[in-house]
Amino acid sequence: MPFFPMLMVSLGATQVELQQTLSAYLAAFGVMMLLHGPLSDALGRRPVILGGLVVYLVASIGGALANSLSLLLLCRTLQGLSVGAGSVVGRVVIRDRLEGPAAQKLLAQVTMIFGLAPAIAPVFGGWLQNWFPWQSVFIFMALFSGLQLVASYFSLPETLLRQQRTSMKPAALARSYSAVLKSKPFWLLSLALSCNFIGFFLYVSSAPIFVIQYLGLNKAEFGWLFIPATAGIIFGAYLSGKVANRFAPATTIGYGYLTMGVATALNLAYNAFLPPVVPWVILPIMLYTIGMSFATPSLTLLTLDLFPSTRGMAASMQGFVQTMVMTFVSGVVAPRVADSGLKMGLAVLSFLALGYLAWAAYTQRE
Repeated sequence: MPFFPMLMVSLGATQVELQQTLSAYLAAFGVMMLLHGPLSDALGRRPVILGGLVVYLVASIGGALANSLSLLLLCRTLQGLSVGAGSVVGRVVIRDRLEGPAAQKLLAQVTMIFGLAPAIAPVFGGWLQNWFPWQSVFIFMALFSGLQLVASYFSLPETLLRQQRTSMKPAALARSYSAVLKSKPFWLLSLALSCNFIGFFLYVSSAPIFVIQYLGLNKAEFGWLFIPATAGIIFGAYLSGKVANRFAPATTIGYGYLTMGVATALNLAYNAFLPPVVPWVILPIMLYTIGMSFATPSLTLLTLDLFPSTRGMAASMQGFVQTMVMTFVSGVVAPRVADSGLKMGLAVLSFLALGYLAWAAYTQRE
């Protein structure tokens, strides 16, 4: 995101066109998620993760060499197609090996990483932008994915026994997809998880406008938004892991919604009556991410446990729903609300309310 102005000049593209590179990435990410999980159920967890890293590495190198918007879009699409292997199958590996509080604790740690990545990336990109041309961000992606590939090749175990693997035949896949799609609890939990995350992702996808135009900061000051939000994610996930042995999943999720609700109310009140002054305008966002990451591990495990024999499929479908919501927000909602703190707060309130209604409907079925 900090490289957008430089990319506009280098590739002759507009802000809106460059925003579509994010939408293309997320759309490919979501669509391919439909296959990452089933592939891991059939072939094993390890081959899918390693294969995804290889494709991502090649796509990152291509992004650094791109000399047109169309080629950049292609490379970002390839990155989106491959990157979901880690986020989908990684969660399944945890549930393969652990259950109950132990799984929640480790998934809470992973939640920190999932939250850290989109939060730290624009800050780190701002530092790169100060010293290097825009190609440096893709070179960094290539180096980082290469490091992950080597580490995973030598250290990642296979957690799905051969006798537990499923078939990739079309008829078997159709039955598995049908079972997930017909599950009302799955849809309710996935909608709750997705809408919760939007309260944070809306600010991530709106950052170039929200930080520079609305807050009046410069390209090197993205940290005013992302560092507090990231701290909230880390703290919330840490708390979720600490209380795993004390609270039932429903209690943890309830406290998460209470925290997000208070944060959203404070956010609306501040933006309705006070000017956007950092850090005060950012603190409600930080409180929101605490509640969001506090509830996320429990919501994720509840979803995976709906389908014990096809957890990869369940993780894929959950990731697909979440990413499609993110794509919609990035391409449609964010451009319309990013220039106003009050409109951003109202959008967060709308998605949070929808997520809570989904969670309430799920609990009433129990």
